[in-house]
Amino acid sequence: MTQPRRPLSDAERLDWIRLIRTENVGPITFHRLLEQFGSARAALDALPDLARRGGRTKPLRVAPKAEAEREMQANRRFGARLICACEPDYPEPLAAVDDAPPVISVAGHAHLLKRRAVAIVGARNASLNAKKFAESLARELGTAGLLVVSGLARGIDTAAHAGSLAGGTAAVLAGGVDVVYPPENEGLYRDIVAQGVVVAESAIGTQPQARHFPRRNRLISGLSLGVLVVEAALRSGSLITARMALEQGREVMAVPGSPLDPRCHGTNNLLRQGAALVERADDVLRAIENLRPPTLAERPRDLFSAAGLVPGPAAQADESDLAKARALVLENLGPSPVTIDELVRGCQLSAPVVLTVVLELELAGRVQRLPGHQVSLA
Repeated sequence: MTQPRRPLSDAERLDWIRLIRTENVGPITFHRLLEQFGSARAALDALPDLARRGGRTKPLRVAPKAEAEREMQANRRFGARLICACEPDYPEPLAAVDDAPPVISVAGHAHLLKRRAVAIVGARNASLNAKKFAESLARELGTAGLLVVSGLARGIDTAAHAGSLAGGTAAVLAGGVDVVYPPENEGLYRDIVAQGVVVAESAIGTQPQARHFPRRNRLISGLSLGVLVVEAALRSGSLITARMALEQGREVMAVPGSPLDPRCHGTNNLLRQGAALVERADDVLRAIENLRPPTLAERPRDLFSAAGLVPGPAAQADESDLAKARALVLENLGPSPVTIDELVRGCQLSAPVVLTVVLELELAGRVQRLPGHQVSLA
């Protein structure tokens, strides 16, 4: 996203909310639409025609203005702020992520999100020693001036928040900013709202579902300079967070554990793959001491940006040529993701035409766009 950093008016914020809550519009699509049309308002106006051209027969559900107004009012009543990705208070490291959420709800002390941050994550069924270690480490990192980020889950997340509560902690939720999960962490949640900060991508009131947690994990890593995994099995959400940290160019750290404990197999495997070994807070501080938060300027330019599609040659192409391009793009796509530049080369079409066609097909629900500038059949 190359939108200038500036505060939005309430009318513009409504348009941003409506666009991201529209059917088939995810974060990556949202940013591409802004690149192409210059504003959320213009993108909203263009959506029905784009979806129709992509082959959609039933009307695309565009979030109505009244729905966005209710969301804004609900946040105000709860005491939360809605911050858009182009606004100065939006965390810049997160804004630099390719699939940064266009709108986040923030409750508590939003200024904490300007601090250098490190994430601590791990097993929900963590051992007592691992929880004690995570809490002690988080306390030391908070005392050192870092914001400790985690996901308010049972186990390691809970210990990390408890340890860093006084120094500075951020809880990233899978549901709405007002929905506590798991329920037993309600007291901790209230303490974090009072002393720390709570961040959510989903609309206020949203109950968390299984598909929301991997999306939540990219925010945990995106807010942070690095991710420390304290205890994790080989198949765990914590390793998803570590993988996302790598994709985002963040440091990955791990605490070694017993080879006899399945809860340590994931962390030991991270160390085998080159993660920084952590035994004390100083190890974390050394691992990130020369790192600086990523900025928007560091976001890789994709072909969409490079093509300069405002409105671009594709908008002027003959409809029969675009129809042929749609058929060719669909022919070259499958269920396995491919990068946009691979698709451009494979189709032997211009980047503007391919990217416009992908956008149309995505809004029609026929293809999906994935992180890393990848697409696949839906």
